[in-house]
Amino acid sequence: MFRTRTESRGVVEMIDAIALGELLIDFSCNEIDSDGYPSLVSHPGGAPANWLGTIQKLGGKTELIAKVGDDVFGSLLVKTLKKAGIGTRGVSKASDVFTTLAFVTFNEKRDREFSFSRKPGADTKLGFEDIPFNLIDDSKVFHFGSLSLTDEPSKSSTRAAVDYARKHAKLISFDPNYRKPLWSSEQDAKLQMLWGLSVSDVVKISDEEVSFLFPGLSFDDAGQYIIRNYGVKLVYVTLGSSGSIVSNASASVRVDSFRNVDVVDTTGAGDIYGGSAMWALLQTGKAPEHLSAAELSDIAKFASISSGLSVTRPGGLSSIPSLEEVKRFL
Repeated sequence: MFRTRTESRGVVEMIDAIALGELLIDFSCNEIDSDGYPSLVSHPGGAPANWLGTIQKLGGKTELIAKVGDDVFGSLLVKTLKKAGIGTRGVSKASDVFTTLAFVTFNEKRDREFSFSRKPGADTKLGFEDIPFNLIDDSKVFHFGSLSLTDEPSKSSTRAAVDYARKHAKLISFDPNYRKPLWSSEQDAKLQMLWGLSVSDVVKISDEEVSFLFPGLSFDDAGQYIIRNYGVKLVYVTLGSSGSIVSNASASVRVDSFRNVDVVDTTGAGDIYGGSAMWALLQTGKAPEHLSAAELSDIAKFASISSGLSVTRPGGLSSIPSLEEVKRFL
């Protein structure tokens, strides 16, 4: 799975990871005026882009499959990807719809609330013809989330890409990344997210998503439950400030979160955890089911430090720490 393949054109440099999904602008709340209206700050975003950006910044080689609008925001996002080193050969532009926008504000309890300008957004218009299957051929890992499964044609395109990657023995990574406002119903969300689990080798899932998909299941048992019932080989259950639990068929390990940080913005922290964990997994050179308990712990500690450092800075892509920064705390 991890070998560089040779073709008639010579040795092909393998892409560490390719991801498919939403690429958008995040508008996050900066302050609220006396009438309750938020002042918003814009950042490049989208969970797959944050995930890839993490692997890229840690030293990997990445490509994104996505669709943006043929507008100012779409051009800015492509420019940002290139600046981050993420390959854009799989990014296409739609002329008839606008780049998707996400608005992150806070309720009276200071909990995040999401609103989206996506009726439809460009990311939902990713078609089969937009999938660069040759890039999947050259990749070690194929990653996707659930948001590309909310609408057509991106839903069918995502399923086709996943099926192709599985048939070509790629390591399949999935993040449910549940955002309730984007789904037509909770039932459809569960159906698509459970399908995602059933076709994946590596899954990062939050405590809230475990409760949504499997009511009553304890977080300590969730990883092994998903492995036994869905054939997943490696599961990260993230618990926010309470740390994470990482499991394969032979072991489960709980790791503390990175503590004593001044939280500025949690946007993208889960994506950065997932990307960091995938980068660390690739460094082992092992299949996920063959990792020892000690190796699982090392990977989760690395990811926890990386995501913990990210919340001290605003934004998603803009908050990713370097490898040198993470190593300082290992």
